[in-house]
Order: sequence, then structure tokens, then C-alpha cells
Amino acid sequence: MGDLFSVIKSSIIEIGIKDIIDIILISFILYGIYKITKGTRASQVLKGVGVIILAAWICEAIGLTAVSWLLNYLIAAGGTIIVVLFQSEIRRALERIGTRAHFDLKQEVDTAQAEEIIEQIQRSILNMSIKKTGALMVFERSVGLNDVVETGTTVDARISSELIENIFFINAPMHDGAMILRGMRIQAAGCFLPLSDNKQISSELGTRHRAALGISEVSDSITIVVSEETGVISMTKEGVLTRYLDRKKLNDVLREIFGMQEVVRQPFRVRIRNRMGIRK
Repeated sequence: MGDLFSVIKSSIIEIGIKDIIDIILISFILYGIYKITKGTRASQVLKGVGVIILAAWICEAIGLTAVSWLLNYLIAAGGTIIVVLFQSEIRRALERIGTRAHFDLKQEVDTAQAEEIIEQIQRSILNMSIKKTGALMVFERSVGLNDVVETGTTVDARISSELIENIFFINAPMHDGAMILRGMRIQAAGCFLPLSDNKQISSELGTRHRAALGISEVSDSITIVVSEETGVISMTKEGVLTRYLDRKKLNDVLREIFGMQEVVRQPFRVRIRNRMGIRK
């Protein structure tokens, strides 16, 4: 134990400007990794990796050569395993690094146009909620969804409540898939989305909600879901499901999507409750 304290003491004494810069940069990188993986399977694995790295450093400092070698070998081999197991999380991280700026509709349309589009979307969602018509609408932001668009049927039409309701009508050929909205237009419909494997999702939620969570885990899109069984309106963003949206909350979400208001983050306990599918 004395050797360990000696190593720590000598390391502190020898710290220079470059070391401080190094520590700050590493701290930013680790914080970025934490933000990206928070709420995903990877977060628990990274905690375990952190413990192993710390144990390896301590063993090396106090001279436990064999244990230190074994732990370092596990760390080296574990890197490849992590890449294979967490492809979606790694993809999401790289996409966020490459596209930091969120899509801002205020640069493309005036306020009157945005208000009209919001009204059309809100009307269709509320109508489908009353009729218990299932719907899954994905609003593309800075991360492109071309790979998802290619799985469905290209629509490329101006947004209107009538068109949205017709696409999701129970007997329509594209009603079971997802609708992709890009800017002021409906880009595609009948699209397939990746399903979330989050074990915390309530068992009462179906495929639409799992698909909505899945796309929000691998992109920065915002998705609105209407339940076919209950008519409940939900949204997903950054891997978090928020349920029971009323007219006011739905309008706030749409205004956020179209750049009409500042983003208001929910309290942590509310986000946890929504993630678990618990109604207050």
C-alpha cells in the first residue's frame, strides 16, 4: 500500500502544464462518452471497463505483475468485443460528432408557414388519437435517415392533415410502417425502423413504441406515436419515451421540432418515470 501512495505522490509532484491539459481533454472525452451512452446498455459495460482499468493501474503501481498483465490483456481483447456488441451506440456517437448542429427550420421557412404546418400535423394526430388510429411519425433532424427512407415508399409531398390521416388509415397499404418527415414535406411512408431492445420498456407497449425508441437511440430524430389500442399520444427523443401528450404538450413538441421555441428539458425524475412508462 505504501508503494501505491508513493506512486500517487510522485505523480502529483511531477504534474506540469501539459499534464493538466491532458487531464482536461480526457475529462471532456469521458464526459462526452457518458452523455452519449447514458441510458443505454453500453453505459453499464463502460462502468465495468472503468473498474478493470482502475484495478490494472493499481496492480501495476504496487507491483502485482501477473494480475496487471491479465487485466491489461482483458482490456485489449475487450475493445474488439465492445465494438461488435455495441455497433448502434458507436454509430450514434460518430453521427453526433459529425453533425453537431441541429436542423433548424427557421432558416428555411417563415413563421406563418411553420404555424400552418404545425396546425396540420397537430390536427391529424389529435384526430387519429380520437379514432384510435395507429400512427408512427419520425421527424428527421441533423442525422440523415436515407437508409430508413429506402425501406418504404417515397411520397415527397407537402404536409397536410388529410394526407397524413389517409396514409395511416387502417386499410391503407402503408399504415403499418413509419412516416418520415423531412423539413416541410412527407418524404416517405411504410418505412421500417430498428426496434429498441431496452428491457425497461413497459410490457403494455407494442411494436410502434419499440420502433420509435429504436430510431431515437441511433439518431437525433423526434418521433410521435399514436397507440392503436388506447389512442394515447407519445413521443421519443434521445432514447427516452414520453407518454400521455395532451394538446398543449403536443403543440410544444411540434414547436420544438420546427424551431418555434427553445427546448425545455424535463426534470430527471419525470424522464425516468416516462422511460418506465409510468403515469403520474
